[in-house]
Amino acid sequence: MSATKPRQLSTADARRGEVLATAARVFAGRGYYGTSTTEVAKGAGISQSYLYRLFPDKEALFVAVVENCSRLIRERLAEAVAEVASAEPAAVLDAMGDAYAHLIADRDDLLRVLMHANCAASEPAIRDAVQGMYARLVEYARSASGAPDELIQGFFATGFLCNVAVSIGATETDAPWTRTLLTGIRHY
Repeated sequence: MSATKPRQLSTADARRGEVLATAARVFAGRGYYGTSTTEVAKGAGISQSYLYRLFPDKEALFVAVVENCSRLIRERLAEAVAEVASAEPAAVLDAMGDAYAHLIADRDDLLRVLMHANCAASEPAIRDAVQGMYARLVEYARSASGAPDELIQGFFATGFLCNVAVSIGATETDAPWTRTLLTGIRHY
């Protein structure tokens, strides 16, 4: 019997992943409204017509970027849960929070895409993608930690504060207002 070859991505599947990475970088810089598909295609080194073969329109491309960010966050949280030494809800949430803090530490594309996605959520498809992302993450945090709703809410509230603090550079500013906002919050 012959050995089974690992599944290879088709050229379109592989290219789609590359385009998503480029699109995240481009959307992170100027947001959904400020970014054209021409800029994404140019950044990816493809024609705009090929971009439209991979994604039917800019909205579908942005939704795919949001879903990819959601997947990445979920993977990092799961890695943290797998490594945590305690099954205590607070310890599990703390490990997930630490993983998330590392994920957003450098204000990379992921954090900026999340911030832009929240701002573009007036668009129904984007709103659905953002709501779906948070729904999946909340349910994962609940099931992985076993924490009650109050702890889950606090976990996400702290995460949203971290998003803003990191994105505006508050973590790099030593002032009374930043010390107040960052008390008890880790950042890297």
